[in-house]
Amino acid sequence: CPRFWHAGSGSDGTEDSDSSAEREQTNSSESDGNMHKRQRLTRASTRLSQSSQGYQHDALTPVALDTPDLKRAADHDESPPLTPTGNAPSSESELDISSPNASHDESHSKDQANRDSDKDLSHRPKRRRCHETYNFNMKCPTPGCNSLGHLTGKHERHFAVSGCPLYHNLSADECKTPTSKQSKYKEQVAEMRKGRNSGLQKEQKEKHMEHRQTHGNTREPLLENITSDYDLELFRKAQARASEDLEKLRIQGQITEGSNMIKTILFGRYELDTWYHSPYPEEYARLGRLYVCEFCLKYMKSQTILRRHMAKCVWKHPPGDEVYRKGSISVFEVDGKKNKIYCQNLCLLAKLFLDHKTLYYDVEPFLFYVMTEADNTGCHLVGYFSKEKNSFLNYNVSCILTMPQYMRQGFGKMLIDFSYLLSKVEEKVGSPERPLSDLGLISYRSYWKEVLLRYMYNFQGKEISIKEISQETAVNPVDIVSTLQSLQMLKYWKGKHLVLKRQDLIDEWRAKEIKRGNSNKTIDPSSLKWTPPKGT
Repeated sequence: CPRFWHAGSGSDGTEDSDSSAEREQTNSSESDGNMHKRQRLTRASTRLSQSSQGYQHDALTPVALDTPDLKRAADHDESPPLTPTGNAPSSESELDISSPNASHDESHSKDQANRDSDKDLSHRPKRRRCHETYNFNMKCPTPGCNSLGHLTGKHERHFAVSGCPLYHNLSADECKTPTSKQSKYKEQVAEMRKGRNSGLQKEQKEKHMEHRQTHGNTREPLLENITSDYDLELFRKAQARASEDLEKLRIQGQITEGSNMIKTILFGRYELDTWYHSPYPEEYARLGRLYVCEFCLKYMKSQTILRRHMAKCVWKHPPGDEVYRKGSISVFEVDGKKNKIYCQNLCLLAKLFLDHKTLYYDVEPFLFYVMTEADNTGCHLVGYFSKEKNSFLNYNVSCILTMPQYMRQGFGKMLIDFSYLLSKVEEKVGSPERPLSDLGLISYRSYWKEVLLRYMYNFQGKEISIKEISQETAVNPVDIVSTLQSLQMLKYWKGKHLVLKRQDLIDEWRAKEIKRGNSNKTIDPSSLKWTPPKGT
């Protein structure tokens, strides 16, 4: 390093007597000055190499004397250089080139050399290191290790466990000299890699491109002729070992694959077990556990990310317009076109608990009605249903879901009742889109049964018309007939269909209503603040 050999005057602009003497001698005889400088550098290089024997790993290496850099450095050398430890030389064993006339005669005593060195350095500022030198006080953390040797065999010392021979149950000499077995294996590998092709031929490139265009990302790229057979075999072995390890983890239940990769989700204060597969991105699905914000429905990979998100998430209720509120129950109308990300996340979440759902990303033609339960922390998702903005078959529900933590509490019937309330306001007869899930079919049949029994309980006439029931309840006549048949209240007699008023079923339903009392799990039409969207 030229800066290591360069020494200038002090910061105050003064020069020592040795520098003045050197300048005078140089002016009197240029050749003698060059000879002295060359001798000084020779002695300096010799002593530097002697003083750094114990630190060969990081000591500076002297360079050739005839290089232009060293000649320029010698012309400006006016102060003693630093030793490999970063300190000024203070003894005869260290570098001393402060005086151009310095002699290394053995008759000079050590005390005299120290006094001269102290005198020369007494008025000089401490020189700045030209670079950070190694901290030789560091030791290897392995117990019983003296920090000598290196695992690679290329260095004399080490300071980390990764390079410690003792930690790897080896000695420093074993690391320097490979065993005969290692040498033989190295020669064998080198011989096998000689057959590696320098590149793909034109025909091979066309074959690779054709394979990629045909299969895309569904197949592994062709690996033949890219590297040596030995390296390809190592890669195949690594693949097999990784797949075996993944299979063991799958059997132990730590990761999941196949139709139900996400086992559980953390949703608010609940941890929910999933029922079906949902097409979340692969990087999230393979985790087995998902963390979902209960307000904006954003999905995350870890508890830490969820905690940070909740600290800055400003959502406390679904986006869109609040069209219904009674007590702590609210319903929000969310347009799939205006709030696309939220609706997509809602569909992905719903697919974890629905088997027949096929809508995930094409949410723009739908309206989503999200039911929430409010407390002092926000509006928590209870369930939702979606409906087409323009349905030619008058479907009032495309998909409906009650979250598992709110099931068997009456919220499912509230969602169904709310969908039929919207149909009444629209003056239409509605029906859910088929096919219904198992739980959905049970919920709808229970709701239709309750609607028919209530209508018959309040009916005072003698003749009942299915069309009148449909117009008053907004239930499709087909659904009314199927419900009457399941209740054995529809009979065919003398070429006519007769509706039987079974008083026992009506009395049973009435007893349950009285026992239930004034429950808040009912929809109040007066609390609805909604007008049908334009164009429907």
